[in-house]
Amino acid sequence: MKPSLLLLLAAGNLLAADPALTIYNGGYAVVRETLPLDLKAGVNQASFAGATSQVEPDSVILRDLAGKVDFRILEQSYRNDPVSQAMLLSLFEGKTLEFVRHEANKPDRTIAGKVVRSGFVPGGQFVEPIIEVDGKLQFSLPGEPIFPSLGSDNILKPTLNWKLQTAAAGKFEAEVAYLSRGFTWEASYNLVAEEKGDTLDVVGWITMNNQSGMTFPEARIKLMAGDVQRVTENLPPMAMAVARGGAVMDAAVVTEKAFDEFHLYTLAHPATLRDKETKQVEFVRATGVKAERIYVFEGRGNTRRGAPGKVQVFREFRNTEANKLGLALPKGKVRFYSQDGDRQLEFVGENTIDHTPKGEVIRVLTGNSFDLVGERRQVNQTEDGANRVATQTIEVKLRNRKAEPVVIRVREHATRGGKWTLTAQSQPHEKLDATTFEFAVPLQPNEEKVVTYTIRSTW
Repeated sequence: MKPSLLLLLAAGNLLAADPALTIYNGGYAVVRETLPLDLKAGVNQASFAGATSQVEPDSVILRDLAGKVDFRILEQSYRNDPVSQAMLLSLFEGKTLEFVRHEANKPDRTIAGKVVRSGFVPGGQFVEPIIEVDGKLQFSLPGEPIFPSLGSDNILKPTLNWKLQTAAAGKFEAEVAYLSRGFTWEASYNLVAEEKGDTLDVVGWITMNNQSGMTFPEARIKLMAGDVQRVTENLPPMAMAVARGGAVMDAAVVTEKAFDEFHLYTLAHPATLRDKETKQVEFVRATGVKAERIYVFEGRGNTRRGAPGKVQVFREFRNTEANKLGLALPKGKVRFYSQDGDRQLEFVGENTIDHTPKGEVIRVLTGNSFDLVGERRQVNQTEDGANRVATQTIEVKLRNRKAEPVVIRVREHATRGGKWTLTAQSQPHEKLDATTFEFAVPLQPNEEKVVTYTIRSTW
């Protein structure tokens, strides 16, 4: 379903500046603008020529912000066929027009031509025009056409029209609110770490993109983060610096709050969002975030027979105030940078995070370790189908070729189903869920260790 009427109305502050936008993750926005109306008693005509070219007409709401004028909408229409040269030519098919020809080093001259075919096809398609000049046909315009009039039924911009009825005259500022495609926003995060150590700096950016066909000068902009349910089968595809500091969020740039079942981010100052423009603002900055580096070897499917496998590298940090964060983080791309000895930044991996509430743990895979190696092999296997019992003995070899000690988490899975238990193990394990368990293996530089276990499964 589309966002509810309540959500559409509540998305903006009644006293917000004009215009105002609330942009959603799904590639659309709620647009709000004011329209001065001076209604007479009876039936009135009103129009608004500031709508985007991607407005969803059935989402339009026209209302009195103050709630003092009682009016009824008898009819609403939306025109999105702005006048163009090809359209005007179509109005004069079969008629003769004047064409001004501009030629280098020659005076302009006027040529009379009959429009046999304009070339205009409704829906945006186009074919070559045919013009008759001096009794001969040509598949191009002989010059710049001069039209005697615009025509009474043409519009210059996409326009909303209403037929309104009111019992008493009233003059007021109405609000026009509607859903429009053509807007996107996304969050991205740059995380900078020292070459050694478990702290990093976080800078979060919001990137907004306007492909709606309309420019919004000095707009009040809000960004809605969350999974808002919409019906999508009829929607066409959308056109589509790191610094150090100590504050979690600069209140002068962006503020965040929970709204309904989602989170709303508000730009503190109006911003101009031009058509075809991409604009970025910083919305979070934190220094000294504790982010543990975690090494995981998940050997099953990660090791070719007789060949070593990859040890994955994760960064894990808590989204809490105590850890210099503590705000709802919208989903987006996370890029990791590391500073080498001369303080230069090097890109070391990227991934994505989902919408993450305050207080949750974020774990992001950054890549595979070059100097950590794991090998996994099955040493023994037995199966007693009659008694529905199977055993497997697994051996995992780990090697640390780094110059510092590490802890590698060996993650294994009970894949036979039913009940399982470890009847033998070289060291204690931790059960993570119904089918997953893990061994934490510390290794000194250039050390090799072997983890073995026997798993018994019954079904």
